[in-house]
Amino acid sequence: MGEFENMLHDEFTEPVFCIMVYAIVFLFGIAIGSFLNVVILRLPKGESLIKRSSHCMTCGAKIRACDLIPVFSWLALRGKCHSCGEKISPRYPIVESLNGLLFILTFYVLDVNAGAIITCVLMSLLVCVAFMDWDTMEIDERLLLIIALLAVPSALFTEQSSIQDRIIGSLIISVPFFIIGEVSRVFIKKKFGEDFRAIELGDTLLMIAGGVLLGTKAIIVAALIGIVLAAVGGLARKMITGESKFAFGPFLSIGIAVGSLWGNDIAQWYLKLLTAPVQQ
Repeated sequence: MGEFENMLHDEFTEPVFCIMVYAIVFLFGIAIGSFLNVVILRLPKGESLIKRSSHCMTCGAKIRACDLIPVFSWLALRGKCHSCGEKISPRYPIVESLNGLLFILTFYVLDVNAGAIITCVLMSLLVCVAFMDWDTMEIDERLLLIIALLAVPSALFTEQSSIQDRIIGSLIISVPFFIIGEVSRVFIKKKFGEDFRAIELGDTLLMIAGGVLLGTKAIIVAALIGIVLAAVGGLARKMITGESKFAFGPFLSIGIAVGSLWGNDIAQWYLKLLTAPVQQ
């Protein structure tokens, strides 16, 4: 793939060609996004991802092949089932469109190379993690295992991080998360009589998987972004609903997504800012 690297950012590349590439990437992304909807819905229930045909959640009618075109079918049906007329959740095209846009963003930032392909896979997995955790307050460990395994092709085909950096990255955030989770579990159980952690084990495992893939600097940036977003989101949820417990995974997933694209650059910028000489 070496001859294609920097293809989209080359000054001699025709804009029309770039638009065609991004269009193909988006269509491929929303097609994958359609499958992500199946994963998000069925995996927490322990249902097969391939054996059961897609069907209306209200009347049970099998969805026609012409109605399975990602995003466009939902728009053509005006968000309603063709059989019973019941509304279809707008989250289906949202997930599909989000995945397509993340694919475009990935190729725009990283260009055409192995790193972009690996990152696109990561983006899709993060979409699943975020929506599943939002729905169930749980993160499926199988998804996290796949994220961690992406470190193998990343180490082989990219120069993103060394093995040592990946090992440190897997521990530098996850260990503090685990300690905070265990200490808070004791405190919460003693004070409120409930057995849960301020930072759940799934969130810790997510940072292990993300750290081994992204490396030390990028996962630190990812964690900081996730924590800030969670603080804002948690405060807003508290003010609106009065509930203080919320899923941390979606915010960490956003942080990891940002970290995968700009994490090392942000860390490098911040380090330069700290070491820059003070103007008299």
